[in-house]
Amino acid sequence: MSTPRPGFSILVCPDGQLLRARLERLLAAHPPRAGQWERRVYWGDEEPPAAFWEELTLPGLLGTSRALVVRQAQLWPVAVWKKLSRALARPSEQCWPFLCLEVPWEKGQPKLPAALAKLHCLKFAAAQDWLWRHEGLTPYSLKSHLVQRGKALGLRFAPDALERLCASVPPDARAVENELEKILLLRASLTAQGAPLPPEVDLSQIPTGGWSPDCNIFSCIRHMEAGNLAPLWQELARNEDGASLLFSFLALLDRELRQLWQLKAGENIRLYPKEAAAKRALAARLSAETLAAALAEIVDAEWQVKSGRRSPEQSLDFLAARITGLLAPAGAPR
Repeated sequence: MSTPRPGFSILVCPDGQLLRARLERLLAAHPPRAGQWERRVYWGDEEPPAAFWEELTLPGLLGTSRALVVRQAQLWPVAVWKKLSRALARPSEQCWPFLCLEVPWEKGQPKLPAALAKLHCLKFAAAQDWLWRHEGLTPYSLKSHLVQRGKALGLRFAPDALERLCASVPPDARAVENELEKILLLRASLTAQGAPLPPEVDLSQIPTGGWSPDCNIFSCIRHMEAGNLAPLWQELARNEDGASLLFSFLALLDRELRQLWQLKAGENIRLYPKEAAAKRALAARLSAETLAAALAEIVDAEWQVKSGRRSPEQSLDFLAARITGLLAPAGAPR
């Protein structure tokens, strides 16, 4: 037996694409008794017109079911919200309001205006499980979101391709969808041309013309492995978002070092052909103790930030110096 639809829904998320996806799932899970949901969209940068209040409170002459969507609803004045809270206490069978609070998050919590957080409608929505909260994508959650969305679209990624994609896409759900659409188009084009299509998305199918960090993470790793500290600092200095860079950097560096560890142990792993010879030579040069120490530095860098002992920028600088010192060949200039 299906659950009754919410009297209203409050969606708290800074990512518009994730909001739209959540709204679509809710509407699909609760179809109207007849016909389809007709959507009405309003924005919080203007006070609601009379038509909004009519659609919220009055039954339609034709009995049409309405999904009343308010984007950026946190911008409405407190007086509007108090009036809205009173109206939501008397839900209409024909109208399903969706109030989207697109606010940033801090320390795991949305930064809602204090007066808004105290309203009865928010507390009631939370108690009824009508309140959905999502902090948006972060460097931590980007990979799992890519895997989930790829699976939904029938895409399975090779490990190195997934890492490259994570480094080249910002933590934004719309940007993720755009990149996945490019991959689907590319694979469809290869199929149309009769080219062999590997079951997994590999590095050759990862778009390179989209967003990329100000700092080239792969160049940084190569500088570290060569002991080139000066050009490494120059590359890092190009980036303006230390937090975003750090966690992308940690993920890729961790994979790089684990590959070197596997090569050191004699495992037969798949490598990008252009990099295979250099990686095998590097693995042969480095000791197991050095690789273990470098992996420990990655764990420490993340812990320093999460514990508040260092800022992301400080942790990144310290990590870069430490890893370069560990990986640099003997006698390399610094």
